[in-house]
Amino acid sequence: MDLGLTGRKVLVSGGTKGIGRAIAEAFVAEGAQVAICARNADEVEAAVAALSRDGRPAFGQALDVSDGPALHRWVDAAAAEFDGIDVSVANVSALQVGGDEAAWQAGFATDLMGTVRMVDAAMPYLEKSNAASIVVISSVSGREIDFAAGPYGAFKAALVHYTQGLAFRLAPRNIRANIVSPGNVYFPGGVWENIERGNPELFASALALNPTGRMGKPEEIARATVFLASPAASFVMGTNLVVDGALTRGVQL
Repeated sequence: MDLGLTGRKVLVSGGTKGIGRAIAEAFVAEGAQVAICARNADEVEAAVAALSRDGRPAFGQALDVSDGPALHRWVDAAAAEFDGIDVSVANVSALQVGGDEAAWQAGFATDLMGTVRMVDAAMPYLEKSNAASIVVISSVSGREIDFAAGPYGAFKAALVHYTQGLAFRLAPRNIRANIVSPGNVYFPGGVWENIERGNPELFASALALNPTGRMGKPEEIARATVFLASPAASFVMGTNLVVDGALTRGVQL
């Protein structure tokens, strides 16, 4: 299937590692031009070099998505570099599972407002695209009460509500909005590898909940994201696509 992404201009926040990196690589493989951001400048530079290795244009800047003006500057710079934006993928999370006020503030600033500001900054460019698409990376923790209940789960749930509202409001303007909610995803240097090392009991109990006997891979989340973002999914709007290997048991109605 041709997803229709050749030459499309794509934003991916948190694009240097894990799910975000896999999403960026999957878009590049489909012929898209990708702009990434992340906090570590060296990692951004290395990721851009890898993404552009086959001659496909890539762009990146180091920033914290909780910094609204910096986020806006990155979006504008990417649009100038590529002469437009067709797709916006908001992927960054503060990964806050604590219950103190600082954790709530960090989750709000990064997970929720980082997404809202990225969408707002991209909107003038998306309005000019003939295949505009927004994908927000949420989590199954936004659907179920699990060990991440608190800031992480609450803001992931808020992102689903926000994005489905966007889908309804933006459909008449031919801008699609959808959500991908991953289950547990394991990759080197990721949260679950750190938990495996630092809290093996929690890791074992979490792994036991996966009916497949394993956790997901970043590329499995990426493939779902790229499809939803693509013109091949032109009539899919407001969907929360759960990619979790049957981990969750709640019914989406």
